Amino acid sequence: MITAIADKLIDPRFMAMVLVGIASAATVFALLQPIMEPDRLNKRMKMVGNEREEIRRREREKLGAKASLRVAPKAYMKRVVEQFNLSRWLGTESAKRQLLTAGFRSPGAETGFLFFRLIMPIVLLVLSIFYLFVLQVLDQPVLIRVMIVIVAAFLGIKAPEIYLSNRTAKRQTEIRAAWPDALDLSLICVESGMSVEHAFRKVSSEIAIQSVALAEELAVMTAELSYLPDRRVAYENLGNRIGLDAVKSVTTALIQAERYGTPVGQALRVLAQESRDMRMNEAEKKAAALPPKLTVPMILFFLPVLFVVILTPAAIQVMR
Repeated sequence: MITAIADKLIDPRFMAMVLVGIASAATVFALLQPIMEPDRLNKRMKMVGNEREEIRRREREKLGAKASLRVAPKAYMKRVVEQFNLSRWLGTESAKRQLLTAGFRSPGAETGFLFFRLIMPIVLLVLSIFYLFVLQVLDQPVLIRVMIVIVAAFLGIKAPEIYLSNRTAKRQTEIRAAWPDALDLSLICVESGMSVEHAFRKVSSEIAIQSVALAEELAVMTAELSYLPDRRVAYENLGNRIGLDAVKSVTTALIQAERYGTPVGQALRVLAQESRDMRMNEAEKKAAALPPKLTVPMILFFLPVLFVVILTPAAIQVMR
């Protein structure tokens, strides 16, 4: 048997047939491999697209849950506001502007603000009188307790405004961080041939992953561009609602482009670069402010421990 196998291995015709068979199998495998192998790139791109759509759907639901444009006021709030005519006594133009910059633009928001501006001083006044004069939790003279009651009532008056200020600051910080990216996306859309309205509509759907507040404002602006007779008003409303200088400069450039026909892409490119530079300057400013802020914690917490670690062995040796 071994002799037969050796004869076959020596036979040139048999070896040629084996080599031809191997070559044919390799050729068939090379031809069928692209068909049999799964397309991993398309599969991954499809997975990324599905994940993107899922994130976009989640963010849109969050946007609708967080900031609805048609929030109806509570019945009892509306009744109290109309009965006491609070819009005349407590409503101011600055409060309305603060509501817009804080993201509250519905009639229910103004009604709630006026209601809490009336209720909060009364609630804090009653609570402070109850704790200081009925329960007497603070053993102080009557004059001091009266002053505390007055301060509590004053804080109740200012509490809604403080809440609006904090809400506005957080919202502007979020928009300021996402604004350069939104300008870059709008520049790409405009240079690809889209109109300004369609570009900002596309940006509003894409930027929702990074900033829901900015996506909401851009969506409102595109809606106003579609039905307002003067497009300039829509741009001005965007700048007034957000209240940032970077946004107002962009709206001014868009108004000039609408009026004089100047190229929008060039203005957006310059403003996007300025916004990125401003964001970098703010980051550098925060980094430069760290050493003075760390001085007091270093003195209070790090240096005593360092002195203990250094001096304790020497003190032990001296005592011995």
